Amino acid sequence: MPDLPTPQNAAEAALLSECWDAVLSYADLCTSGSASATRLATEAFTHGIDELRAATAASKSTGTGRRALRLPRIPLLLASVRTVAAAWETSGLGHRLDPDLRLWLHSDKAARYVGPPLHRPLALRGLRDMQEPDAVLLWLAEVESLPMSAVARRLGLDPAAASSELAQVRALFRDRCHRNHLDTPMDAHCRSYARLLDAVTRSPSAETPEDLSRHMARCVECAEAAACLRLHGGGLPAALSSGVIGWGGLAYLERRRRAAEAGMSGGRTDAAVDTGLNEGKPVRPRIGRTGILVTAVLVSALALTVSLMPFGGSKGDDANAAQGESTDGQSVADPGPTFPSGSKTKSGSGTGTGTGTAGSPAVADSTSRPAGNSDQEAQGESSSPAGKQGGAKGSTKSAAPDCRVKYEIVSEWPDGFQATVTVTSTKTLATWSLGWTFKDGQRVGQMWDGTFTQDDSHVTATAADYNKTVAANGTFTFGFLGSWTGSNSAARNFTLNKASCQAAG
Repeated sequence: MPDLPTPQNAAEAALLSECWDAVLSYADLCTSGSASATRLATEAFTHGIDELRAATAASKSTGTGRRALRLPRIPLLLASVRTVAAAWETSGLGHRLDPDLRLWLHSDKAARYVGPPLHRPLALRGLRDMQEPDAVLLWLAEVESLPMSAVARRLGLDPAAASSELAQVRALFRDRCHRNHLDTPMDAHCRSYARLLDAVTRSPSAETPEDLSRHMARCVECAEAAACLRLHGGGLPAALSSGVIGWGGLAYLERRRRAAEAGMSGGRTDAAVDTGLNEGKPVRPRIGRTGILVTAVLVSALALTVSLMPFGGSKGDDANAAQGESTDGQSVADPGPTFPSGSKTKSGSGTGTGTGTAGSPAVADSTSRPAGNSDQEAQGESSSPAGKQGGAKGSTKSAAPDCRVKYEIVSEWPDGFQATVTVTSTKTLATWSLGWTFKDGQRVGQMWDGTFTQDDSHVTATAADYNKTVAANGTFTFGFLGSWTGSNSAARNFTLNKASCQAAG
């Protein structure tokens, strides 16, 4: 595996650091494991940097003082990932790649990126035809999803004028795409819709005629042109990522959006703070090992103090009996007695007249209960006094679900949609499997950060290798592309590891 290229100066070192995180993120999507992702990213990064340096040297040797039109650094390096992945497939290393990517590499969609320039994706041609500073601004804001304060700082722009600058760059990108669309060889039928397509995509309030809508449902090139020309509606990031990157473009877009929201773009949280990616958010203090150890000691001392405190009423006999019931019913005692005054001393059966008899079955249950079921039974007993057997059943029925699901449709078009699913689990998970049901017969086509199976209207999403474990009260997220006809209502009947899950409103 080749080493990463050595930066030639401090400015290039900063650029390489910014670009590496994006390359590794996309390489992880393209491969079947973390080791393969690192190797693919390293080879693609080296290949792309060598290409950039050669292009820079060639432009200097011409003496024109103007750089040749090319992709910005990050999309150029992402294209290098696609190029190296194709080389892997040819040289016998295809088993390291994602199976869906291998199928895509042998399809007509992949052939467009190496075919005649006028037949390549419109977004790719439009972005390449822009001056590099404009193209970088558009890519960082739309695809990398960086806040405008971070984009302005990285590009040396006036933060107050960055938003208006971005609006102008968007219009410039549309103009480049429109020209390229007219230059594209197309049949007479597509040519007849070119002017109408331009007019419809200019105005947010314009309605798409029915015949044009049917035509775009069958014509990939015209549908692609509509996505690039329509600046309103929030579809520009998807058009850019899909057209420039190709396979996995939408999954990459979702990853970068989530990374930017968490302030993690750039690969390190400390680097994110330095570059302004956490602008406007309070910096969270970092807890060292000493702080964790001190916290653990304090929590242990508090737990010991609470467990030794007397519980119950004011009368002596009743207090002893109540103390026996309280310690037997607490879930912290389920794994086994730890202290001398725990469930080993059945003081309730000897000192109380009626309460001790009611407390003794609870002691027997707590000592003979299997460890695997301790969580569920402890929840039932801790919410009601010992001896009232009906109380345990009632509390189990009213207990809150162990998870919550937020199902969000990010974008929608006439025959498809993109959705994001965020799950919060109150329990620690070694792995996860989320199931749901579609009401309107929707079909999942592609998923990232997870794998899926679909049986009629029921879908099951399972964890990827890198996001299996979930901490208590932690969250995990995945996204997918789907198709629909007629109606596209939200999914329902969620289950996490076959247990019922509450849908967030």
